[in-house]
Amino acid sequence: MSLFLLKRLLTLIATLIGTSVIVFLVLEILPGNAAQMLMGPDAAPDAVAALAVKLGLDQPAWTRYWHWVAGMLSGNLGDSYTYSSPVLDLILERLALTVPLALLAMAFTTVLALLVGVTAASRHNKLGDVGLMGLTQLGMAIPNFWFAILLILIFSVELQWFSAGGFDGWGDGILAGLKALLLPALALAVVQAAILARITRSAVLEVMREDFVRTARAKGVSQRAVLWRHVLRNAMIPVVTVMGMQFSELLAGTIVVENVFYLPGLGRLIFQAISNRDLIVVRNCVMLLAAMVVIVNFVVDVLYAVIDPRIKASDI
Repeated sequence: MSLFLLKRLLTLIATLIGTSVIVFLVLEILPGNAAQMLMGPDAAPDAVAALAVKLGLDQPAWTRYWHWVAGMLSGNLGDSYTYSSPVLDLILERLALTVPLALLAMAFTTVLALLVGVTAASRHNKLGDVGLMGLTQLGMAIPNFWFAILLILIFSVELQWFSAGGFDGWGDGILAGLKALLLPALALAVVQAAILARITRSAVLEVMREDFVRTARAKGVSQRAVLWRHVLRNAMIPVVTVMGMQFSELLAGTIVVENVFYLPGLGRLIFQAISNRDLIVVRNCVMLLAAMVVIVNFVVDVLYAVIDPRIKASDI
């Protein structure tokens, strides 16, 4: 097990290094003057030159890259040109909203997908199966932003059960904060839940054909117990794979949904930084999202070994 984790950890580190190089190349070395972009086309040349020195653009590329990596390792991400404050403080402030939003959306996705997928598999080729798969097909076709607007119209404008947008922070309590994130989380979860439900159904149907399932039924175990205690666990490997990728997609999907609901999260920060040409914020936020994706994949690999020990044995 230790060798398995060591190999995965080395892969994680190598991937993060490669990702940092790509992010740096895309945002720092491509043709164009970043200082000129920040100042605008009508800025005075002296002001542009002074900003270039302030941003360190007069230094060689490898020096700028090393300073950036060293800053990330030490927690110094630089100062935002637009907000005139440390980038790390901006990111931490926005993550306090984005991470709970993504986790809540992932919880909705998992619960809905497992219920729909297992229920559809237990009614294979029957009316319930066809109806549920039809709903998942519809869910996959709905854009997140459109569903978000629909939720606002129904639950905020018509029924007035929830606020149409905004977030007052966690100072009013966890329940109040979760209530403000409920509709955005549902908007994020609907598409991912539809995809995961179809994958869960296929995985469960495949496992249901195994000999141990027939043996359990022959021993008198109820169908519900067979499905939830035996079949689902053995069907979880492809499901966990997709869940890991979906959590990464949920983090990236917050960029659109947070703007629809006017939430001050990381997605809205990235959108504002792109609009304001604040490349320092964009660079660090993109690297953070990429690192989250890599770390989630690492966690999924470890979960593989927990769910099915044969994986780490074959890997070693």
